[in-house]
Amino acid sequence: MVKNGNPGTGGVTLQAVAEAAGVTIATASRSLNDAYGVHPETKARVQRIAEQLHYKPNRFARGLVTGRSDMVGLIVSDIRNSYFAEVARGVEDAALESGRDVMLCNSDLNAERQMKSVNSLLDKRAEAIIMNSVATLSREDQQKIAAAGVPIVLLNRPGRDTTFSTVNADNDKGGRLAAECLLRNGHRKVINLTGPKKHANLSRRSTAFVKAMEAQRGARVNTIHTLNTMQGGYEAAIEIFRNLNGETAIATGNDAMAFGVMRAAIEAGVRIPRDISLIGFDDVELSAMTFPPLTTVRQPKYEVGRAAVEIVQQLLSSGSKAPIHRVVDVELVERSSVAKLTK
Repeated sequence: MVKNGNPGTGGVTLQAVAEAAGVTIATASRSLNDAYGVHPETKARVQRIAEQLHYKPNRFARGLVTGRSDMVGLIVSDIRNSYFAEVARGVEDAALESGRDVMLCNSDLNAERQMKSVNSLLDKRAEAIIMNSVATLSREDQQKIAAAGVPIVLLNRPGRDTTFSTVNADNDKGGRLAAECLLRNGHRKVINLTGPKKHANLSRRSTAFVKAMEAQRGARVNTIHTLNTMQGGYEAAIEIFRNLNGETAIATGNDAMAFGVMRAAIEAGVRIPRDISLIGFDDVELSAMTFPPLTTVRQPKYEVGRAAVEIVQQLLSSGSKAPIHRVVDVELVERSSVAKLTK
């Protein structure tokens, strides 16, 4: 006689599977978890009966016994930014393929909220934590996170001088590609609209962009720092359009800022690219749908998310504590927001 499951689940219990197979609960558990020490014929019989009874393991209960949650935490600054949404999709797809769930947290680039999310994920026995565009981690916070003993993967953070694994776009190349695009189209006096000075990722893009621009004789770059959001780009562009001094192009640290510039341009009666050219960075899905379509530097956001989970799996399976660093390639996507200047 098969016993039904717990009232809260309505499923078949492990005890019911064990009784139907004529084994102990421990043997049934080991058979279903493909553990060693069980005769192959017994294991096959238990697995066959579990399938016939449509048995579904209680992952929460199993986690209490094994100490594993099969859950990966993902912390992003703001999931409303389509860049993070695409990265999150890559994380989730790769995690599901490996039999893991993903718990998402938003930090709003707030260090205190970020650490609360970390602590909450650790309390829920997260097997690893992936952090995308995190607020600056203090030395104390880094030590606390490292002491948790679970793999930590930072996305869009330079791999040098960190105890954590990283997945990062080739920001130096990206900044250089943006500059070369503008130079090739005749732009010599441009605005570099970038994020906060402490944002390591955007700083590398900005530095590489300025260096490549100024390597061209006669080129001048005016660097402006703002929030790396659509609102930040919008507010900065309002002031830029009030005080244009011969600049012919704007390069932004990401596409979200570029969208803010587009909105400000519409309000100010500035035509892109007729009056001023615009180039972004990221190539989020919306970039191809704006008017005009945005020229930008593409980084493989979905692949970045998948790469983070691959690192997690590698670290968990090997038990290694040594950080793993990956740099993903970028490429220029030319659309209609950059005009070629005529002499």
